[in-house]
Amino acid sequence: MKVAVLMGGWSAERQVSLTSGAGVAAACRSLGHEAVEIDMDRDVARKLADAVPDVVFNALHGTPGEDGSVQGLLDLMGLRYTHSGVTTSAIAIDKELTKRILVPHGIRMPEGRMVMSESLYAEDPLPRPYVLKPVNEGSSVGVAIVTDASNYGQPIAREAAGPWQEFAALLAEPFIPGKELTVAVLGEKALAVTELKPTKGFYDYDAKYTDGLTVHVCPAELPPEIEAACLDMALKAHQLLGCRGTSRADFRWDDTQGLDGLYLLEVNTQPGMTPLSLVPEQARHCGISYEALVQTLLDAAMATP
Repeated sequence: MKVAVLMGGWSAERQVSLTSGAGVAAACRSLGHEAVEIDMDRDVARKLADAVPDVVFNALHGTPGEDGSVQGLLDLMGLRYTHSGVTTSAIAIDKELTKRILVPHGIRMPEGRMVMSESLYAEDPLPRPYVLKPVNEGSSVGVAIVTDASNYGQPIAREAAGPWQEFAALLAEPFIPGKELTVAVLGEKALAVTELKPTKGFYDYDAKYTDGLTVHVCPAELPPEIEAACLDMALKAHQLLGCRGTSRADFRWDDTQGLDGLYLLEVNTQPGMTPLSLVPEQARHCGISYEALVQTLLDAAMATP
């Protein structure tokens, strides 16, 4: 097949996307496909039309590749593409919309509320510690943990560096202590549970994509009921949101609270495909090579009406 690999773009996750795309393109060629690498810009429709691909591998991360925008363009152009469609992408990238879909079906997610960044300079929106995050960014972009010991001030000082300086509104959630867990779903199967242990600080953007800053324990060393609950919730979320191909569900588990301490944080419909990414790692654990993973996603795209 002729595969157009969409990568790069202009989101905060551009560099990660370029790495994902390069890996995917190399895998496509090793599988015998023709790969055309497209670094997305405002002229992407013309580039795609010129390429005339059989299928598009969407290796973009963040907006507009993950929020339904590119998916809508590809639908209008009549092109098949990997990963989730317009509606699923638009819902899953919005953490508040995701809660509205999943929580009524029994999936536990942290309670939170949207706050205007300007209000943070007057008072804390929640008791400390709490988390502030953009409602529609991935890869822990713009996440801040506000604690009594933080140097942000009480209340947060206007000059303190943080996401309140970049985003007009933020999602405030209680901080859940304990373990960082993640589950990849491929097709209709949850693959494994990985525990992520940052060597310092928390699992932020740098910890995710800098070699040596996070230890991945796969499979995670968990009580059987917690492992089973993670796998079940990840697959259920994947299905409820209508995800296609693959997704990744991120969790926090307060291990002092048993099952009641397990919370799903978000569902990522465009998981990374870099050497440090979690979906390829869990696939390898299940005996699926990187090339086989790429082929599985291409096959799912080709099977979509």
